[in-house]
Amino acid sequence: MQESDGKYIFGVVKVGDKGQIVIPRDARKVYDIKPGAALLLLGDQKGMALVKTEIFQSAIDQVMEGLSK
Repeated sequence: MQESDGKYIFGVVKVGDKGQIVIPRDARKVYDIKPGAALLLLGDQKGMALVKTEIFQSAIDQVMEGLSK
Protein backbone atom coordinates (compact mmCIF):
# COMPACT_ATOMS: atom_id res chain seq x y z
CA MET A 1 0.00 0.00 0.00
CA GLN A 2 1.34 3.41 -0.96
CA GLU A 3 -0.04 6.58 0.60
CA SER A 4 0.43 10.18 -0.42
CA ASP A 5 -1.67 12.96 1.10
CA GLY A 6 -4.51 10.60 1.96
CA LYS A 7 -4.51 9.02 -1.50
CA TYR A 8 -3.73 5.32 -1.77
CA ILE A 9 -2.60 2.74 -4.27
CA PHE A 10 -3.64 -0.70 -3.02
CA GLY A 11 -2.52 -2.71 -6.05
CA VAL A 12 -4.25 -4.46 -8.91
CA VAL A 13 -7.33 -6.64 -8.53
CA LYS A 14 -8.67 -9.09 -11.08
CA VAL A 15 -12.28 -9.66 -12.05
CA GLY A 16 -13.32 -13.27 -11.51
CA ASP A 17 -15.56 -15.42 -13.71
CA LYS A 18 -18.66 -14.19 -11.85
CA GLY A 19 -17.65 -10.51 -12.20
CA GLN A 20 -16.47 -10.30 -8.59
CA ILE A 21 -13.40 -8.54 -7.26
CA VAL A 22 -11.63 -8.90 -3.93
CA ILE A 23 -11.01 -5.63 -2.12
CA PRO A 24 -7.45 -5.78 -0.78
CA ARG A 25 -7.08 -6.27 2.99
CA ASP A 26 -5.26 -2.95 3.44
CA ALA A 27 -8.08 -1.10 1.67
CA ARG A 28 -10.70 -2.85 3.82
CA LYS A 29 -8.76 -1.84 6.92
CA VAL A 30 -8.28 1.81 5.88
CA TYR A 31 -11.95 2.23 4.95
CA ASP A 32 -13.34 -0.04 7.69
CA ILE A 33 -15.14 -2.31 5.24
CA LYS A 34 -16.58 -5.35 7.00
CA PRO A 35 -18.17 -8.50 5.50
CA GLY A 36 -21.69 -7.70 4.35
CA ALA A 37 -21.01 -3.96 3.95
CA ALA A 38 -23.03 -2.27 1.21
CA LEU A 39 -21.03 -0.28 -1.34
CA LEU A 40 -22.35 2.00 -4.07
CA LEU A 41 -20.61 1.67 -7.44
CA LEU A 42 -20.34 5.01 -9.25
CA GLY A 43 -18.81 5.57 -12.66
CA ASP A 44 -18.33 7.72 -15.70
CA GLN A 45 -16.41 7.44 -18.96
CA LYS A 46 -13.09 7.67 -17.09
CA GLY A 47 -13.56 5.01 -14.44
CA MET A 48 -15.38 3.68 -11.40
CA ALA A 49 -15.44 4.34 -7.66
CA LEU A 50 -16.85 2.47 -4.67
CA VAL A 51 -18.45 4.44 -1.85
CA LYS A 52 -19.82 3.09 1.40
CA THR A 53 -23.58 3.59 1.25
CA GLU A 54 -23.66 5.17 4.72
CA ILE A 55 -21.31 7.94 3.54
CA PHE A 56 -23.42 8.54 0.45
CA GLN A 57 -26.62 8.50 2.53
CA SER A 58 -25.13 11.05 4.93
CA ALA A 59 -24.41 13.42 2.03
CA ILE A 60 -27.97 12.98 0.69
CA ASP A 61 -29.40 13.66 4.16
CA GLN A 62 -27.43 16.91 4.40
CA VAL A 63 -28.69 18.04 0.99
CA MET A 64 -32.28 17.19 1.84
CA GLU A 65 -31.98 18.98 5.19
CA GLY A 66 -30.74 22.09 3.38
CA LEU A 67 -33.71 21.96 0.98
CA SER A 68 -36.26 21.77 3.79
CA LYS A 69 -35.04 25.01 5.40
